[in-house]
Formats: sequence, C-alpha cells, structure tokens
Amino acid sequence: MRAEQYRGRMFIDGQWTDSRSGGTFEVTDPATGEVIGEVPDGGADDARDAIAAADAAFRAWSSTTATARADLLYAAWRRMTERSDELAELMTREQGKPLKASKAEVKYAADFLRFYAEEATRVTGEWLPSSRPDQRFLVLRQPVGVVAMVTPWNYPISMLTRKMAPALAAGCTLVLKPAEATPLCARAVFEIFEEVDTPAGVVNLVTALDPKPIGDVFTTDDRVRKLTFTGSTAVGRHLAGVAAGNLKRVSVELGGHAPFIVFPDADPVRAAKGAAALKFLNAGQACISPNRLYVSAEHEDAFVSTLVERVSRVKAGNGFDDGVGVGPLVNEAAVAKVADQVSDAVGKGASALVGGDRLREAPFDRGHFYAPTLLSGVADGMKIYREETFGPVAPVIRYDDVDHVLDLANDTNFGLAAYVYTTSLSTAIRAFEGLRFGIVGVNDVNPTSASAPFGGMKDSGIGREGSHDGIAEYLETKTGGFAL
Repeated sequence: MRAEQYRGRMFIDGQWTDSRSGGTFEVTDPATGEVIGEVPDGGADDARDAIAAADAAFRAWSSTTATARADLLYAAWRRMTERSDELAELMTREQGKPLKASKAEVKYAADFLRFYAEEATRVTGEWLPSSRPDQRFLVLRQPVGVVAMVTPWNYPISMLTRKMAPALAAGCTLVLKPAEATPLCARAVFEIFEEVDTPAGVVNLVTALDPKPIGDVFTTDDRVRKLTFTGSTAVGRHLAGVAAGNLKRVSVELGGHAPFIVFPDADPVRAAKGAAALKFLNAGQACISPNRLYVSAEHEDAFVSTLVERVSRVKAGNGFDDGVGVGPLVNEAAVAKVADQVSDAVGKGASALVGGDRLREAPFDRGHFYAPTLLSGVADGMKIYREETFGPVAPVIRYDDVDHVLDLANDTNFGLAAYVYTTSLSTAIRAFEGLRFGIVGVNDVNPTSASAPFGGMKDSGIGREGSHDGIAEYLETKTGGFAL
C-alpha cells in the first residue's frame, strides 16, 4: 500500500509558514518505514517569532469574555468530532497505533475541548472578609500569559488538547512544539483551530527535528510565563530546572513505572484480563502502562495461565490491518531498549512464556516491531524491575507477604499510576491511601477522563492536567485590598 504524502507547515500569527532556514525533515510510518511527508525544520528564530505573535495577541485574547472563549472551544470540539475518522487515519499512519485505538484517542482529545469550554465559564473570584471594618478583599484569577508547550509522540492529538484547551479557556495564548515523530497530527489540530477562526497569534505551532534550540528559547524568553511539558523524566527535569531558574510557572508530566497489585482476595482471572487489556494498549507506550505485575503466590498459576492465553492472542502488525492489537514501536531505539530489558531479565532467571523477541520476518521487517511478551519470575536486580519499559512486555512478580506488597510497589522514584485488584473495601482504601502515586485504579484499568486530575508525584512530574485542577495551572491569583 502506497503511503499518502503529507506536507506540513508551521502556524505562526495566523499564517501557515515555512521555517526561516527553509529546511525540512521527513516523517515516516513506523510500521513500514515509508516516508509519508515532510514538515519545516524550525529553529530558535522561529520559536521567537511565534512567541512574539502570542505575546502580541495576549492582551486582546485575555480580555475576551469567558463565553467567547467557550464558544471557540465548543466549535473546535464539533469540528474535531466531524473530522474524527480522518484524524484517526492520520494518527495510525504517523504514530502506528491500531486504528480502533486512534479513533478512541481522537474522541478523548475532543473531550478536553468540550470539558474546558464548560470550565471557561467557571473561573471565578471571591470576596474575602477583613478584620478591619473599613476594608474588603477581592480575589481575581487571571491568565498567566504566554504558554510554551512541548508534547509527546505516543498520544499525538489528545496530549495537545489536554494542554491547549485549559490554556485557551483561561485566556492564555500559546506556542506549541510537537514531538518530531508526530508533527503531522499536530498540524491537523491547528488546522481545526484555524477553521474555527481562532484570532491570529493565539495559537502558534513550531516544528523542529532538533528540539533543543526550541527548548532553550521556551525556558529563557521573558515573554513566556509558563512552560508545560510531557515526555521523559530526564528532559523534563532539565527544562523545568532552567524554566524555574527564570521564575516561570512549570508543569511537567513525566515517566512512570506503574505497579499492578493482585491482592489475595481478588479474582486472579479477572485481574489478568484487565492487565492484558491495559499493558498492550499503544504497544505499552504509555506512561500509565503497568510495568510491574505483583501477584500473590496462591494466585500466580491462575493469573499467569490467563495471561499466557490472552497475550498469545494479541496480534502485532500494521494498525490498519484487521484484528491488530499491537502496532510498531516509535523507532529503533525503542526496540533496542525493550530487547535489552528482556534479554537482561531472561539472563538473570526470568522466563519468556510468550514472545521475547523482535519481529523480523515480513511484513515486520521494515518497521519497528517487538512481539507481545510475557515474562514470569521477574525479580529485583533485573533492569525491567527498575526501569520504565515503554513497550509490549508484561513482567510478573510473585510476592508472599501481603503486608509488604505496598512497600514493594512504592519502591521506585516514579509516582504516576498504580493499579489494585481486590474485593475488599478496606484493602482498597488502604491501598489507595498508601500508594504514593498520583492516579490509582481500583479494579479499574482506565482511571482517566477529561474531568479527572491527571498527574504524578516524585519523578513523574509536577502539576495536574484535566479537571478543574488543569485550568488552575494557567491562572494567576490577584488580591485587591479596598479601604472604604
């Protein structure tokens, strides 16, 4: 099948434009290796142009009524919904996930537009009392200013709207740099905002093969008042450090190493079905993907046998093919990382009950595919026990002491998501309170929604996206004291 060719451009001050240098870079299909398009290779000067446009547009946009901002987001939601099939097909072509998963992501992305259209009208202030009879206090919440955004490749549309929607609802203007692997999806999102007549300069898009010059501008330019980033912990730590050193507001959503705990009172078959459904979503390339599956000794056989059955049925392949559950990984480095973790675990005593190898034969030979894999006998001392995998590998860890399993789960520098299976309300509450993670799914493998806070603790990030907490990240609090 011949890949359709896409021509991307940057969007600055309401105009589609090339980079100042005139340079471009190619975008490839990770399933086939085919070039599917090209986009401008922007640099520091392009980022400054976009920031200047956002800064010039801020006063007018921040002065619009909440209803006007809500109307624009509602219009974008309707347009994204109308174009959902087209967007999903582009996502599968550019990112590789199965078409069914791409359609689900587009809906999720649209949900943020609708939710924050509603939240735009709920930003309020308050009157506060004073100890002095001749004094009153008024508190306002106003937009922080120009926001610089850096988004990832694994969810190339929903991660844009999860940032853009609350920023626009709050009255901020923005400059966004998408992942270099998925700039075409970003361009499609900006087309939607152009189609709904977003004022010039309010939303700006800069694409680049080398993200460093863009990041340097985002973190040091005085006109940028907030940085929001989703990606690796190493990059997020660096960007947050530089931005904080320049006294910018920062929110970062970083890596994860999610535990999945099956308590002795749980149904191991039900838990295994949930683990299999979640682990191989997006080929395991999700920050909330379960990376450590803890099962009690008495349930190990039933849990593992159910996983063997389920994982063996997961079909890898091109996301456009019927029945495919796992698409390609993003690039060769991702495949190498997964292969290294599996090799290390097997070499140290783990068993690959399903998979365990790169898929090399046709039709996989031109893409970045790794077989859906199930490991048993995983223990501390193996790389996969400590490192985030970001691939289609489910590592099972047996535990004997139920009183110690929360300590095992918490023994990580990450703190994004965790999962618990139990039939006991008291166990559920104790686990929910005791796990040091920002999101906990209790008998639930999809604890996310536009209306729920999303974010982590420790090395998994700072701040929250989604819910009313998400719009608060883009608001400053101003206090006025009035003497009567």
